[in-house]
Amino acid sequence: MSTSSTGSSGAQTIVDDAAVPPMWFVAPDGFHALPVDADPDDRAAAATEFARGLFPEGDEHLWESSAPFYAGLTQVFADVGIVYSAMCVFSDDNDGVVHCSFTVGAVESSHTRPENAAEVIERGLARDPLTDSRRMTLPCGPAVSNITLREVVIGPELTATGEEVRLLTGQIQVFVPFPEAPFVAVFTLDTAAMDHWGELCDMTAAILQTVSFVNPFEESSRTALN
Repeated sequence: MSTSSTGSSGAQTIVDDAAVPPMWFVAPDGFHALPVDADPDDRAAAATEFARGLFPEGDEHLWESSAPFYAGLTQVFADVGIVYSAMCVFSDDNDGVVHCSFTVGAVESSHTRPENAAEVIERGLARDPLTDSRRMTLPCGPAVSNITLREVVIGPELTATGEEVRLLTGQIQVFVPFPEAPFVAVFTLDTAAMDHWGELCDMTAAILQTVSFVNPFEESSRTALN
């Protein structure tokens, strides 16, 4: 996987949704954001534009045939409170393609201090013996990570060989309490590219280092003035 895609050299992204307070993070190069904030009337056109960006070497048939799928996916994500979603496509050193999905959501919480929220989340996740959960300290505050590996069985009717295929998938979820609001941000990465699991973990860690609940541009300006 190219290092330029996994570092923090991507685009500054703001999650500006009426339902949750704003937050910022840097989305690496190779992230193609789904139009989850598009108006329902504009969703079809936005999905077509998304398909063009995701498959730049495609043609009209590919873009038009895939757009309804992404329009439906966008609607599902918007309905369940996902405030940011991206399909992530990177090239590896063998001219292959590494694919993963990345979403950001926020859930309400009754916490008054982010440390308390992280402690409650950590205790709840620790009850599941099939996951690896750990407490973290990010520049923006406390957080809890949770890693799950699952084997997905793909039926023979869906495979090219006509035989059942077992596919190992991985999920990284990180829960980050807002410092001054009763919400917890949930960052989720899903992938079946397990040959690149370590690199995807590093990429997710790099993204989390950029999460901020204050405008980073204003913060940089105040730092420069001081």
